[in-house]
Amino acid sequence: MTSNTSSPGLQPAWTLLFAAWIVVAGATLASLFFSEIMRVPVCVLCWYQRIAMYPLVPILALGLFPHDPRVVRYAGALAGVGWLIALFHVLLVAGIIPERVQPCVQGVPCSETHISLLGFLSIPVMSLLTFTLIGVLLFCAHRKDSS
Repeated sequence: MTSNTSSPGLQPAWTLLFAAWIVVAGATLASLFFSEIMRVPVCVLCWYQRIAMYPLVPILALGLFPHDPRVVRYAGALAGVGWLIALFHVLLVAGIIPERVQPCVQGVPCSETHISLLGFLSIPVMSLLTFTLIGVLLFCAHRKDSS
């Protein structure tokens, strides 16, 4: 007689999804802190990235309880879109993409840097790193569920 002593909460795929949820929840709270507490202006591209990030909080939570491996498909699509927007934003701030292509024609310019942590971590770079980490965690969770 064999006994299954592993708890569903300790499965590697579930743990990776939970880590992705922690990252998403932290990023959501950080973006709200920057805009609502520190009053950092939010450009159009930042809003698009938030549109991709914020729904991941409830989507990943619903995929955790009970564990649903299909959540990676939905979360991955949003993370991919957010990653592409964040990459465009980083390239715009770096001057690689000309300013005339930017969607921020009125209000807050997308190419402006309002916060720079450690001298190189701007909000667009932090967003790109966050979406990259989420994508990696989701990919790894999918691989664990597939094996």
